[in-house]
Amino acid sequence: MTTHGDSATRSGAPAVAARTSPPDAAEEPPATTGDDSLPGALSGLREAIGATRYPLALPSASPARQSATALTDQLDDYLLPRLARLDAPLLVVVGGSTGAGKSTLVNSLVKARVSAAGVLRPTTRSPVLVCNPSDAAWFRQGDLLPGLTRTTEPSEDPRALHLVTAPALPAGLAFLDAPDIDSVVDANRALATQLLAAADLWLFVTTAARYADAVPWELLRSARARGAVIAMVLDRVPAEATDEIAAHLTEMLAEQALDQAPLFVLPETWTDGQGLLPEGVTAPLADWFARLAADADARAAVVRQTLDGALAALHPVVEDLADSADEQVAAADGLDERVRAAYRGAERTVEQGLQDGRLLRGEVLARWQEFVGTGELFRTLEARIGRLRDRVVAAVTGRPAPAAELRNAIESQLVTLLRGVASEAAESAYTAWRAHPAGAGLLDPALAHPGDDFADRAERLVRDWQRGVLELVRVEGGDKRFVARTAAYAVNATGLAVMIAVFASTAFIPTGLEVATGAGTTVAAQAVLQAIFGDQAVRTLAAKARADLLDRVRALLDAEADRFLSRTADARPAVDAATGCRRAAGRVEL
Repeated sequence: MTTHGDSATRSGAPAVAARTSPPDAAEEPPATTGDDSLPGALSGLREAIGATRYPLALPSASPARQSATALTDQLDDYLLPRLARLDAPLLVVVGGSTGAGKSTLVNSLVKARVSAAGVLRPTTRSPVLVCNPSDAAWFRQGDLLPGLTRTTEPSEDPRALHLVTAPALPAGLAFLDAPDIDSVVDANRALATQLLAAADLWLFVTTAARYADAVPWELLRSARARGAVIAMVLDRVPAEATDEIAAHLTEMLAEQALDQAPLFVLPETWTDGQGLLPEGVTAPLADWFARLAADADARAAVVRQTLDGALAALHPVVEDLADSADEQVAAADGLDERVRAAYRGAERTVEQGLQDGRLLRGEVLARWQEFVGTGELFRTLEARIGRLRDRVVAAVTGRPAPAAELRNAIESQLVTLLRGVASEAAESAYTAWRAHPAGAGLLDPALAHPGDDFADRAERLVRDWQRGVLELVRVEGGDKRFVARTAAYAVNATGLAVMIAVFASTAFIPTGLEVATGAGTTVAAQAVLQAIFGDQAVRTLAAKARADLLDRVRALLDAEADRFLSRTADARPAVDAATGCRRAAGRVEL
Protein backbone atom coordinates (compact mmCIF):
# COMPACT_ATOMS: atom_id res chain seq x y z
CA MET A 1 0.00 0.00 0.00
CA THR A 2 1.41 3.38 -1.02
CA THR A 3 0.95 6.45 1.20
CA HIS A 4 0.11 9.83 -0.38
CA GLY A 5 -0.07 12.53 2.24
CA ASP A 6 -3.33 12.08 4.17
CA SER A 7 -4.59 9.23 2.05
CA ALA A 8 -3.57 5.72 1.12
CA THR A 9 -4.11 3.85 -2.14
CA ARG A 10 -3.51 0.47 -3.78
CA SER A 11 -4.02 1.71 -7.30
CA GLY A 12 -1.24 1.27 -9.81
CA ALA A 13 -1.51 2.84 -13.27
CA PRO A 14 -4.94 3.44 -14.78
CA ALA A 15 -4.35 0.94 -17.54
CA VAL A 16 -4.23 -1.94 -15.08
CA ALA A 17 -7.76 -1.35 -13.79
CA ALA A 18 -8.76 -4.97 -14.21
CA ARG A 19 -11.96 -6.46 -15.47
CA THR A 20 -13.30 -8.61 -12.67
CA SER A 21 -14.61 -12.06 -13.54
CA PRO A 22 -16.10 -15.10 -11.81
CA PRO A 23 -13.54 -17.32 -10.04
CA ASP A 24 -11.86 -19.81 -12.38
CA ALA A 25 -13.63 -18.26 -15.39
CA ALA A 26 -11.81 -18.68 -18.67
CA GLU A 27 -10.61 -15.54 -20.37
CA GLU A 28 -12.90 -14.46 -23.16
CA PRO A 29 -11.43 -12.98 -26.32
CA PRO A 30 -12.04 -9.27 -26.84
CA ALA A 31 -15.36 -8.34 -28.33
CA THR A 32 -15.29 -7.56 -32.01
CA THR A 33 -16.70 -4.16 -31.29
CA GLY A 34 -15.77 -2.89 -34.73
CA ASP A 35 -18.04 -5.46 -36.36
CA ASP A 36 -21.22 -3.78 -37.59
CA SER A 37 -23.14 -6.99 -37.03
CA LEU A 38 -22.72 -6.88 -33.24
CA PRO A 39 -25.06 -3.93 -32.65
CA GLY A 40 -27.57 -5.59 -34.96
CA ALA A 41 -27.32 -8.85 -33.03
CA LEU A 42 -27.77 -6.98 -29.74
CA SER A 43 -30.81 -5.17 -31.12
CA GLY A 44 -32.28 -8.54 -32.12
CA LEU A 45 -31.59 -9.88 -28.63
CA ARG A 46 -33.24 -6.87 -27.07
CA GLU A 47 -36.32 -7.43 -29.24
CA ALA A 48 -36.47 -11.13 -28.33
CA ILE A 49 -36.20 -10.38 -24.60
CA GLY A 50 -38.81 -7.65 -24.82
CA ALA A 51 -41.23 -10.03 -26.55
CA THR A 52 -40.93 -12.67 -23.83
CA ARG A 53 -43.39 -12.51 -20.94
CA TYR A 54 -43.51 -14.17 -17.53
CA PRO A 55 -47.12 -13.60 -16.41
CA LEU A 56 -47.77 -16.85 -14.56
CA ALA A 57 -47.09 -16.68 -10.82
CA LEU A 58 -44.19 -19.14 -10.70
CA PRO A 59 -41.23 -18.77 -8.32
CA SER A 60 -39.00 -17.95 -11.28
CA ALA A 61 -41.32 -15.32 -12.78
CA SER A 62 -40.47 -12.28 -10.67
CA PRO A 63 -36.69 -12.80 -10.87
CA ALA A 64 -37.03 -13.35 -14.62
CA ARG A 65 -38.96 -10.12 -15.08
CA GLN A 66 -36.37 -8.24 -13.05
CA SER A 67 -33.50 -9.79 -15.00
CA ALA A 68 -35.21 -9.05 -18.32
CA THR A 69 -35.74 -5.43 -17.30
CA ALA A 70 -32.15 -5.07 -16.12
CA LEU A 71 -30.81 -6.63 -19.30
CA THR A 72 -32.89 -4.49 -21.65
CA ASP A 73 -31.92 -1.43 -19.61
CA GLN A 74 -28.25 -2.29 -19.99
CA LEU A 75 -28.65 -2.83 -23.71
CA ASP A 76 -30.49 0.47 -24.15
CA ASP A 77 -28.51 2.49 -21.62
CA TYR A 78 -25.01 1.27 -22.29
CA LEU A 79 -24.15 -1.51 -24.72
CA LEU A 80 -25.88 -0.20 -27.84
CA PRO A 81 -24.90 3.48 -27.45
CA ARG A 82 -21.37 2.59 -26.35
CA LEU A 83 -20.84 0.29 -29.34
CA ALA A 84 -22.08 3.08 -31.57
CA ARG A 85 -19.48 5.48 -30.11
CA LEU A 86 -16.43 3.73 -28.72
CA ASP A 87 -14.61 7.08 -28.59
CA ALA A 88 -17.23 8.76 -26.38
CA PRO A 89 -16.09 10.08 -22.98
CA LEU A 90 -15.50 7.49 -20.28
CA LEU A 91 -18.44 7.38 -17.87
CA VAL A 92 -17.60 6.78 -14.21
CA VAL A 93 -20.69 6.01 -12.14
CA VAL A 94 -20.18 6.84 -8.47
CA GLY A 95 -22.27 4.60 -6.27
CA GLY A 96 -22.39 3.65 -2.64
CA SER A 97 -24.30 3.43 0.58
CA THR A 98 -26.35 6.15 2.22
CA GLY A 99 -24.14 8.83 3.75
CA ALA A 100 -20.95 7.44 2.22
CA GLY A 101 -19.97 10.87 0.91
CA LYS A 102 -20.45 10.25 -2.83
CA SER A 103 -21.65 13.74 -3.65
CA THR A 104 -18.97 15.38 -1.53
CA LEU A 105 -16.33 13.30 -3.29
CA VAL A 106 -17.64 14.17 -6.76
CA ASN A 107 -17.78 17.86 -5.87
CA SER A 108 -14.22 17.70 -4.56
CA LEU A 109 -12.88 15.92 -7.65
CA VAL A 110 -14.39 18.48 -10.04
CA LYS A 111 -13.62 21.40 -7.66
CA ALA A 112 -17.16 22.73 -7.74
CA ARG A 113 -20.38 22.19 -5.83
CA VAL A 114 -22.27 20.39 -8.61
CA SER A 115 -24.15 17.75 -6.59
CA ALA A 116 -26.19 18.37 -3.45
CA ALA A 117 -24.70 16.96 -0.25
CA GLY A 118 -26.22 17.05 3.20
CA VAL A 119 -27.40 15.21 6.26
CA LEU A 120 -30.94 14.58 5.01
CA ARG A 121 -31.48 11.15 3.39
CA PRO A 122 -31.82 10.44 0.61
CA THR A 123 -29.71 13.43 -0.43
CA THR A 124 -29.41 12.65 -4.16
CA ARG A 125 -32.93 13.13 -5.48
CA SER A 126 -31.99 12.68 -9.15
CA PRO A 127 -28.72 11.56 -10.73
CA VAL A 128 -26.19 14.25 -11.53
CA LEU A 129 -23.80 13.89 -14.47
CA VAL A 130 -20.82 16.23 -14.58
CA CYS A 131 -18.43 16.48 -17.51
CA ASN A 132 -16.06 18.84 -19.23
CA PRO A 133 -17.87 21.46 -21.36
CA SER A 134 -16.34 19.99 -24.51
CA ASP A 135 -18.03 16.64 -23.80
CA ALA A 136 -21.48 18.01 -22.98
CA ALA A 137 -22.91 17.43 -26.45
CA TRP A 138 -22.44 13.66 -26.23
CA PHE A 139 -24.31 13.35 -22.96
CA ARG A 140 -26.92 15.93 -23.90
CA GLN A 141 -28.05 14.10 -27.07
CA GLY A 142 -29.37 11.22 -24.98
CA ASP A 143 -27.93 8.13 -26.66
CA LEU A 144 -26.55 7.02 -23.31
CA LEU A 145 -29.31 6.39 -20.72
CA PRO A 146 -32.07 7.35 -23.19
CA GLY A 147 -34.79 6.72 -20.63
CA LEU A 148 -33.70 9.68 -18.50
CA THR A 149 -34.88 13.20 -19.29
CA ARG A 150 -32.04 15.70 -19.61
CA THR A 151 -32.20 18.84 -17.50
CA THR A 152 -29.80 21.65 -16.67
CA GLU A 153 -31.45 22.36 -13.33
CA PRO A 154 -31.64 20.30 -10.11
CA SER A 155 -34.73 18.11 -10.09
CA GLU A 156 -36.74 16.04 -7.65
CA ASP A 157 -37.66 13.66 -10.48
CA PRO A 158 -35.60 10.46 -10.17
CA ARG A 159 -36.00 9.88 -13.92
CA ALA A 160 -34.32 13.21 -14.75
CA LEU A 161 -30.60 13.43 -15.47
CA HIS A 162 -29.12 16.71 -14.25
CA LEU A 163 -26.29 17.70 -16.63
CA VAL A 164 -23.57 19.94 -15.22
CA THR A 165 -20.29 21.05 -16.79
CA ALA A 166 -17.09 21.57 -14.83
CA PRO A 167 -13.98 22.99 -16.56
CA ALA A 168 -11.74 21.48 -13.86
CA LEU A 169 -12.73 17.95 -14.94
CA PRO A 170 -10.48 16.74 -17.77
CA ALA A 171 -12.07 16.11 -21.14
CA GLY A 172 -12.77 12.49 -21.97
CA LEU A 173 -14.05 11.71 -18.46
CA ALA A 174 -17.45 12.16 -16.79
CA PHE A 175 -18.78 11.43 -13.31
CA LEU A 176 -22.35 10.35 -12.63
CA ASP A 177 -23.43 10.72 -9.00
CA ALA A 178 -26.01 7.96 -8.53
CA PRO A 179 -28.66 7.61 -5.83
CA ASP A 180 -27.86 5.55 -2.74
CA ILE A 181 -27.76 1.82 -3.41
CA ASP A 182 -29.49 1.22 -0.06
CA SER A 183 -31.88 4.17 -0.27
CA VAL A 184 -35.15 3.96 1.65
CA VAL A 185 -36.83 4.96 -1.61
CA ASP A 186 -37.40 1.94 -3.85
CA ALA A 187 -37.17 3.98 -7.04
CA ASN A 188 -33.78 5.35 -5.97
CA ARG A 189 -32.36 1.89 -5.34
CA ALA A 190 -33.62 0.62 -8.68
CA LEU A 191 -32.19 3.64 -10.49
CA ALA A 192 -28.84 3.26 -8.75
CA THR A 193 -28.58 -0.33 -9.97
CA GLN A 194 -29.59 0.71 -13.49
CA LEU A 195 -26.98 3.49 -13.58
CA LEU A 196 -24.22 1.22 -12.35
CA ALA A 197 -24.98 -1.14 -15.22
CA ALA A 198 -24.46 1.78 -17.62
CA ALA A 199 -20.97 2.57 -16.34
CA ASP A 200 -17.68 2.16 -18.15
CA LEU A 201 -16.12 2.16 -14.69
CA TRP A 202 -17.79 1.66 -11.31
CA LEU A 203 -16.46 3.81 -8.46
CA PHE A 204 -17.85 2.38 -5.21
CA VAL A 205 -17.72 4.62 -2.17
CA THR A 206 -18.08 3.16 1.29
CA THR A 207 -17.03 4.20 4.80
CA ALA A 208 -15.02 2.77 7.63
CA ALA A 209 -18.27 2.24 9.51
CA ARG A 210 -20.19 0.53 6.68
CA TYR A 211 -17.73 -1.22 4.38
CA ALA A 212 -18.93 -4.67 5.54
CA ASP A 213 -22.64 -3.98 4.89
CA ALA A 214 -24.41 -6.63 2.81
CA VAL A 215 -25.92 -4.41 0.10
CA PRO A 216 -22.65 -3.04 -1.31
CA TRP A 217 -21.16 -6.53 -1.46
CA GLU A 218 -24.19 -7.85 -3.28
CA LEU A 219 -23.63 -5.23 -5.97
CA LEU A 220 -19.91 -5.88 -6.02
CA ARG A 221 -20.58 -9.56 -6.66
CA SER A 222 -22.89 -8.49 -9.46
CA ALA A 223 -20.05 -6.37 -10.86
CA ARG A 224 -17.74 -9.36 -10.71
CA ALA A 225 -20.29 -11.54 -12.50
CA ARG A 226 -20.61 -8.97 -15.28
CA GLY A 227 -16.89 -8.46 -15.63
CA ALA A 228 -17.13 -4.73 -14.89
CA VAL A 229 -14.14 -2.51 -14.27
CA ILE A 230 -14.35 -1.15 -10.72
CA ALA A 231 -12.44 0.98 -8.25
CA MET A 232 -13.10 1.34 -4.52
CA VAL A 233 -13.01 4.33 -2.17
CA LEU A 234 -12.92 3.72 1.58
CA ASP A 235 -13.97 7.04 3.07
CA ARG A 236 -13.80 8.62 6.55
CA VAL A 237 -11.23 6.27 7.99
CA PRO A 238 -9.89 7.22 11.45
CA ALA A 239 -6.15 7.74 11.28
CA GLU A 240 -5.46 5.25 14.05
CA ALA A 241 -7.46 2.51 12.26
CA THR A 242 -6.34 3.07 8.68
CA ASP A 243 -4.04 0.07 8.36
CA GLU A 244 -6.37 -2.32 10.16
CA ILE A 245 -9.54 -1.37 8.23
CA ALA A 246 -7.78 -1.16 4.86
CA ALA A 247 -6.23 -4.58 5.43
CA HIS A 248 -9.59 -6.09 6.36
CA LEU A 249 -11.30 -4.60 3.32
CA THR A 250 -8.48 -5.88 1.12
CA GLU A 251 -9.02 -9.38 2.49
CA MET A 252 -12.74 -9.14 1.80
CA LEU A 253 -12.10 -8.02 -1.76
CA ALA A 254 -9.73 -10.93 -2.29
CA GLU A 255 -12.32 -13.39 -0.99
CA GLN A 256 -14.71 -12.13 -3.66
CA ALA A 257 -12.06 -12.25 -6.43
CA LEU A 258 -12.02 -8.45 -6.48
CA ASP A 259 -8.48 -7.96 -5.23
CA GLN A 260 -7.41 -6.37 -8.54
CA ALA A 261 -9.75 -3.42 -8.03
CA PRO A 262 -7.86 -0.21 -7.14
CA LEU A 263 -8.56 0.83 -3.52
CA PHE A 264 -8.32 4.42 -2.34
CA VAL A 265 -8.43 5.15 1.40
CA LEU A 266 -9.55 8.62 2.47
CA PRO A 267 -9.07 9.71 6.09
CA GLU A 268 -11.52 11.52 8.30
CA THR A 269 -11.14 15.19 7.56
CA TRP A 270 -12.91 18.53 7.31
CA THR A 271 -14.61 20.26 4.38
CA ASP A 272 -14.15 23.88 3.36
CA GLY A 273 -16.79 26.55 2.99
CA GLN A 274 -17.99 25.04 -0.27
CA GLY A 275 -18.25 21.59 1.24
CA LEU A 276 -15.16 20.32 -0.61
CA LEU A 277 -12.53 17.98 0.77
CA PRO A 278 -8.92 19.19 1.02
CA GLU A 279 -7.05 18.65 -2.25
CA GLY A 280 -4.38 16.73 -0.44
CA VAL A 281 -6.93 14.12 0.61
CA THR A 282 -8.38 13.59 -2.86
CA ALA A 283 -5.10 14.06 -4.77
CA PRO A 284 -4.29 10.34 -5.28
CA LEU A 285 -7.74 9.64 -6.68
CA ALA A 286 -7.78 12.85 -8.72
CA ASP A 287 -4.35 12.09 -10.17
CA TRP A 288 -5.44 8.54 -11.06
CA PHE A 289 -8.42 9.88 -12.98
CA ALA A 290 -6.34 12.62 -14.60
CA ARG A 291 -3.92 10.05 -15.98
CA LEU A 292 -6.83 7.96 -17.18
CA ALA A 293 -8.40 10.95 -18.94
CA ALA A 294 -5.11 11.84 -20.61
CA ASP A 295 -4.44 8.34 -21.90
CA ALA A 296 -6.76 7.43 -24.79
CA ASP A 297 -5.43 3.88 -24.89
CA ALA A 298 -6.09 3.41 -21.17
CA ARG A 299 -9.64 4.71 -21.56
CA ALA A 300 -10.18 2.42 -24.54
CA ALA A 301 -8.87 -0.51 -22.52
CA VAL A 302 -11.37 0.20 -19.73
CA VAL A 303 -14.21 0.46 -22.23
CA ARG A 304 -13.13 -2.73 -23.98
CA GLN A 305 -12.85 -4.63 -20.70
CA THR A 306 -16.29 -3.56 -19.52
CA LEU A 307 -17.86 -4.28 -22.89
CA ASP A 308 -16.27 -7.71 -23.05
CA GLY A 309 -17.46 -8.48 -19.55
CA ALA A 310 -20.99 -7.27 -20.25
CA LEU A 311 -21.18 -9.26 -23.49
CA ALA A 312 -19.84 -12.41 -21.84
CA ALA A 313 -22.41 -12.05 -19.06
CA LEU A 314 -25.30 -11.88 -21.53
CA HIS A 315 -25.41 -15.57 -22.37
CA PRO A 316 -26.01 -17.06 -18.89
CA VAL A 317 -28.62 -14.39 -18.14
CA VAL A 318 -30.43 -15.04 -21.41
CA GLU A 319 -30.28 -18.79 -20.81
CA ASP A 320 -31.90 -18.28 -17.41
CA LEU A 321 -34.58 -16.12 -19.03
CA ALA A 322 -35.19 -18.78 -21.67
CA ASP A 323 -35.45 -21.46 -18.99
CA SER A 324 -38.01 -19.34 -17.15
CA ALA A 325 -39.98 -18.89 -20.37
CA ASP A 326 -39.94 -22.66 -20.87
CA GLU A 327 -41.27 -23.03 -17.32
CA GLN A 328 -44.08 -20.62 -18.15
CA VAL A 329 -45.09 -22.65 -21.19
CA ALA A 330 -44.83 -25.92 -19.27
CA ALA A 331 -46.93 -24.51 -16.43
CA ALA A 332 -49.57 -23.26 -18.85
CA ASP A 333 -49.63 -26.66 -20.53
CA GLY A 334 -49.98 -28.33 -17.14
CA LEU A 335 -52.86 -26.06 -16.16
CA ASP A 336 -54.56 -26.73 -19.47
CA GLU A 337 -54.20 -30.46 -18.99
CA ARG A 338 -55.81 -30.27 -15.55
CA VAL A 339 -58.80 -28.53 -17.09
CA ARG A 340 -59.03 -30.90 -20.03
CA ALA A 341 -58.82 -33.89 -17.70
CA ALA A 342 -61.73 -32.54 -15.67
CA TYR A 343 -63.91 -32.04 -18.73
CA ARG A 344 -62.84 -35.32 -20.31
CA GLY A 345 -64.17 -36.92 -17.16
CA ALA A 346 -67.44 -35.07 -17.69
CA GLU A 347 -67.67 -36.40 -21.25
CA ARG A 348 -67.05 -39.94 -20.04
CA THR A 349 -69.80 -39.60 -17.46
CA VAL A 350 -72.27 -38.56 -20.14
CA GLU A 351 -71.14 -41.40 -22.38
CA GLN A 352 -71.55 -43.89 -19.55
CA GLY A 353 -74.98 -42.46 -18.86
CA LEU A 354 -75.96 -43.38 -22.40
CA GLN A 355 -74.63 -46.89 -21.94
CA ASP A 356 -75.80 -48.07 -18.55
CA GLY A 357 -79.48 -47.25 -18.79
CA ARG A 358 -79.49 -44.67 -15.99
CA LEU A 359 -81.24 -42.15 -18.22
CA LEU A 360 -84.19 -44.52 -18.63
CA ARG A 361 -85.07 -44.25 -14.98
CA GLY A 362 -87.56 -41.94 -13.34
CA GLU A 363 -89.61 -39.54 -15.41
CA VAL A 364 -88.34 -40.71 -18.80
CA LEU A 365 -89.23 -44.31 -18.09
CA ALA A 366 -92.69 -43.36 -16.81
CA ARG A 367 -93.44 -41.20 -19.82
CA TRP A 368 -92.16 -43.84 -22.23
CA GLN A 369 -94.33 -46.47 -20.61
CA GLU A 370 -97.34 -44.23 -20.93
CA PHE A 371 -96.52 -43.31 -24.50
CA VAL A 372 -96.20 -46.94 -25.60
CA GLY A 373 -98.77 -48.40 -23.25
CA THR A 374 -101.64 -46.17 -24.30
CA GLY A 375 -101.15 -47.04 -27.94
CA GLU A 376 -100.27 -43.48 -28.98
CA LEU A 377 -97.07 -44.75 -30.54
CA PHE A 378 -98.91 -47.26 -32.67
CA ARG A 379 -101.70 -44.93 -33.72
CA THR A 380 -99.02 -42.88 -35.45
CA LEU A 381 -97.39 -45.79 -37.25
CA GLU A 382 -98.23 -47.95 -40.25
CA ALA A 383 -101.06 -50.45 -39.74
CA ARG A 384 -98.80 -53.25 -40.97
CA ILE A 385 -96.90 -53.23 -37.68
CA GLY A 386 -100.11 -53.19 -35.70
CA ARG A 387 -99.59 -56.84 -34.93
CA LEU A 388 -96.88 -55.75 -32.50
CA ARG A 389 -99.35 -53.66 -30.54
CA ASP A 390 -100.83 -56.29 -28.38
CA ARG A 391 -97.48 -57.71 -27.32
CA VAL A 392 -96.01 -54.27 -26.51
CA VAL A 393 -99.08 -52.88 -24.79
CA ALA A 394 -99.22 -55.94 -22.60
CA ALA A 395 -95.73 -55.15 -21.35
CA VAL A 396 -96.51 -51.65 -20.09
CA THR A 397 -99.28 -49.92 -18.20
CA GLY A 398 -100.15 -46.35 -17.22
CA ARG A 399 -102.35 -43.43 -17.94
CA PRO A 400 -102.36 -41.77 -21.37
CA ALA A 401 -99.68 -39.10 -21.97
CA PRO A 402 -98.85 -37.07 -25.08
CA ALA A 403 -95.58 -37.40 -26.97
CA ALA A 404 -94.68 -33.90 -25.89
CA GLU A 405 -94.42 -35.02 -22.28
CA LEU A 406 -91.99 -37.76 -23.24
CA ARG A 407 -89.94 -35.32 -25.25
CA ASN A 408 -89.87 -32.91 -22.30
CA ALA A 409 -88.87 -35.70 -19.92
CA ILE A 410 -85.99 -36.65 -22.23
CA GLU A 411 -84.89 -33.03 -22.36
CA SER A 412 -85.13 -32.61 -18.58
CA GLN A 413 -83.18 -35.81 -17.92
CA LEU A 414 -80.38 -34.86 -20.29
CA VAL A 415 -80.16 -31.28 -19.02
CA THR A 416 -79.98 -32.52 -15.43
CA LEU A 417 -77.14 -34.85 -16.39
CA LEU A 418 -75.29 -32.11 -18.25
CA ARG A 419 -75.63 -29.61 -15.40
CA GLY A 420 -74.34 -32.20 -12.98
CA VAL A 421 -71.26 -33.16 -14.97
CA ALA A 422 -70.49 -29.51 -15.80
CA SER A 423 -70.66 -28.60 -12.11
CA GLU A 424 -68.35 -31.45 -11.17
CA ALA A 425 -65.90 -30.57 -13.94
CA ALA A 426 -65.83 -26.87 -13.00
CA GLU A 427 -65.25 -27.68 -9.34
CA SER A 428 -62.54 -30.21 -10.23
CA ALA A 429 -60.70 -27.81 -12.56
CA TYR A 430 -61.03 -24.95 -10.06
CA THR A 431 -59.62 -27.09 -7.25
CA ALA A 432 -56.75 -28.30 -9.44
CA TRP A 433 -55.81 -24.74 -10.38
CA ARG A 434 -56.09 -23.50 -6.82
CA ALA A 435 -53.50 -26.10 -5.78
CA HIS A 436 -51.03 -24.79 -8.41
CA PRO A 437 -49.16 -21.50 -7.76
CA ALA A 438 -49.64 -20.35 -11.34
CA GLY A 439 -53.27 -21.44 -11.48
CA ALA A 440 -54.27 -19.75 -8.24
CA GLY A 441 -53.32 -16.38 -9.69
CA LEU A 442 -55.62 -16.87 -12.68
CA LEU A 443 -58.72 -17.94 -10.79
CA ASP A 444 -61.99 -16.10 -10.46
CA PRO A 445 -64.64 -17.42 -8.01
CA ALA A 446 -67.12 -17.67 -10.87
CA LEU A 447 -65.00 -20.41 -12.44
CA ALA A 448 -65.92 -22.80 -9.63
CA HIS A 449 -69.37 -23.16 -11.20
CA PRO A 450 -70.67 -23.56 -14.76
CA GLY A 451 -71.24 -20.39 -16.74
CA ASP A 452 -74.30 -18.34 -15.86
CA ASP A 453 -76.05 -19.28 -19.11
CA PHE A 454 -75.06 -22.93 -19.01
CA ALA A 455 -78.58 -24.20 -18.25
CA ASP A 456 -79.97 -22.27 -21.23
CA ARG A 457 -77.27 -23.61 -23.51
CA ALA A 458 -77.80 -27.16 -22.28
CA GLU A 459 -81.55 -26.93 -22.92
CA ARG A 460 -80.90 -25.52 -26.37
CA LEU A 461 -78.45 -28.35 -27.06
CA VAL A 462 -81.02 -31.03 -26.20
CA ARG A 463 -83.75 -29.40 -28.26
CA ASP A 464 -81.41 -29.06 -31.22
CA TRP A 465 -80.38 -32.70 -30.84
CA GLN A 466 -84.02 -33.81 -30.74
CA ARG A 467 -84.70 -31.93 -33.95
CA GLY A 468 -81.58 -33.52 -35.40
CA VAL A 469 -82.88 -36.98 -34.54
CA LEU A 470 -86.12 -36.28 -36.36
CA GLU A 471 -84.18 -35.10 -39.39
CA LEU A 472 -82.07 -38.24 -39.17
CA VAL A 473 -85.21 -40.38 -39.28
CA ARG A 474 -86.42 -38.49 -42.34
CA VAL A 475 -83.08 -38.87 -44.14
CA GLU A 476 -82.56 -42.51 -43.24
CA GLY A 477 -86.11 -43.42 -44.18
CA GLY A 478 -86.28 -41.32 -47.29
CA ASP A 479 -86.29 -44.33 -49.58
CA LYS A 480 -88.60 -46.36 -47.35
CA ARG A 481 -92.17 -46.58 -48.49
CA PHE A 482 -93.23 -46.56 -44.85
CA VAL A 483 -91.83 -43.16 -44.04
CA ALA A 484 -92.64 -41.73 -47.42
CA ARG A 485 -96.34 -42.34 -47.08
CA THR A 486 -96.92 -41.62 -43.41
CA ALA A 487 -97.59 -38.34 -41.72
CA ALA A 488 -95.12 -36.29 -39.66
CA TYR A 489 -96.56 -37.97 -36.59
CA ALA A 490 -94.90 -41.22 -37.62
CA VAL A 491 -91.53 -39.47 -37.90
CA ASN A 492 -92.02 -37.89 -34.47
CA ALA A 493 -92.97 -41.19 -32.87
CA THR A 494 -90.08 -43.00 -34.51
CA GLY A 495 -87.71 -40.22 -33.43
CA LEU A 496 -88.84 -40.60 -29.82
CA ALA A 497 -88.22 -44.32 -30.01
CA VAL A 498 -84.72 -43.64 -31.39
CA MET A 499 -84.02 -41.27 -28.49
CA ILE A 500 -85.06 -44.00 -26.05
CA ALA A 501 -82.82 -46.42 -27.92
CA VAL A 502 -79.88 -44.03 -27.54
CA PHE A 503 -80.52 -43.95 -23.81
CA ALA A 504 -80.50 -47.76 -23.66
CA SER A 505 -77.16 -48.89 -25.04
CA THR A 506 -74.31 -48.11 -27.40
CA ALA A 507 -75.07 -50.82 -29.94
CA PHE A 508 -78.80 -50.87 -29.23
CA ILE A 509 -78.75 -54.47 -28.09
CA PRO A 510 -80.69 -54.73 -24.82
CA THR A 511 -78.81 -56.26 -21.91
CA GLY A 512 -80.29 -57.85 -18.85
CA LEU A 513 -79.77 -54.60 -16.99
CA GLU A 514 -81.52 -52.55 -19.65
CA VAL A 515 -84.47 -54.93 -19.79
CA ALA A 516 -84.75 -54.83 -16.03
CA THR A 517 -84.43 -51.07 -15.98
CA GLY A 518 -86.91 -50.45 -18.73
CA ALA A 519 -89.34 -53.17 -17.67
CA GLY A 520 -89.31 -54.51 -21.21
CA THR A 521 -89.76 -51.18 -22.92
CA THR A 522 -86.31 -51.30 -24.52
CA VAL A 523 -87.33 -54.48 -26.23
CA ALA A 524 -90.52 -52.74 -27.35
CA ALA A 525 -88.55 -49.85 -28.84
CA GLN A 526 -86.23 -52.21 -30.62
CA ALA A 527 -89.09 -54.24 -31.99
CA VAL A 528 -90.87 -51.17 -33.31
CA LEU A 529 -87.79 -49.78 -35.03
CA GLN A 530 -86.79 -53.12 -36.51
CA ALA A 531 -90.29 -53.48 -37.89
CA ILE A 532 -89.89 -50.15 -39.64
CA PHE A 533 -86.32 -50.20 -40.90
CA GLY A 534 -84.87 -53.61 -40.21
CA ASP A 535 -82.01 -54.54 -37.90
CA GLN A 536 -79.12 -52.74 -39.65
CA ALA A 537 -81.08 -49.53 -40.06
CA VAL A 538 -81.89 -49.62 -36.35
CA ARG A 539 -78.25 -49.95 -35.45
CA THR A 540 -77.32 -47.13 -37.82
CA LEU A 541 -79.98 -44.80 -36.43
CA ALA A 542 -79.02 -45.45 -32.81
CA ALA A 543 -75.29 -45.09 -33.49
CA LYS A 544 -75.66 -41.86 -35.46
CA ALA A 545 -78.06 -40.27 -32.99
CA ARG A 546 -75.78 -41.16 -30.11
CA ALA A 547 -72.67 -39.85 -31.91
CA ASP A 548 -74.48 -36.62 -32.71
CA LEU A 549 -75.48 -36.15 -29.08
CA LEU A 550 -71.94 -36.78 -27.84
CA ASP A 551 -70.51 -34.34 -30.39
CA ARG A 552 -72.89 -31.65 -29.17
CA VAL A 553 -72.09 -32.42 -25.54
CA ARG A 554 -68.37 -32.26 -26.29
CA ALA A 555 -68.76 -28.84 -27.89
CA LEU A 556 -70.79 -27.63 -24.90
CA LEU A 557 -68.19 -28.84 -22.41
CA ASP A 558 -65.36 -27.49 -24.54
CA ALA A 559 -66.97 -24.07 -24.29
CA GLU A 560 -67.05 -24.48 -20.53
CA ALA A 561 -63.41 -25.54 -20.45
CA ASP A 562 -62.54 -22.49 -22.54
CA ARG A 563 -63.47 -20.30 -19.58
CA PHE A 564 -60.29 -21.67 -17.99
CA LEU A 565 -58.22 -22.21 -21.11
CA SER A 566 -58.70 -18.66 -22.35
CA ARG A 567 -56.96 -17.45 -19.21
CA THR A 568 -53.85 -19.51 -19.84
CA ALA A 569 -53.97 -18.57 -23.52
CA ASP A 570 -53.85 -14.89 -22.55
CA ALA A 571 -51.10 -15.50 -20.01
CA ARG A 572 -48.76 -17.94 -21.73
CA PRO A 573 -45.72 -16.65 -23.61
CA ALA A 574 -45.27 -17.66 -27.21
CA VAL A 575 -44.22 -21.29 -27.55
CA ASP A 576 -41.05 -20.26 -29.37
CA ALA A 577 -40.18 -17.37 -27.03
CA ALA A 578 -37.42 -19.29 -25.27
CA THR A 579 -36.02 -20.54 -28.57
CA GLY A 580 -36.06 -16.99 -29.90
CA CYS A 581 -34.06 -15.73 -26.92
CA ARG A 582 -31.50 -18.50 -27.22
CA ARG A 583 -31.16 -18.02 -30.95
CA ALA A 584 -30.76 -14.24 -30.56
CA ALA A 585 -28.13 -14.71 -27.85
CA GLY A 586 -26.29 -17.13 -30.11
CA ARG A 587 -25.92 -14.39 -32.72
CA VAL A 588 -24.06 -12.20 -30.22
CA GLU A 589 -20.54 -13.44 -30.85
CA LEU A 590 -17.74 -12.60 -28.50
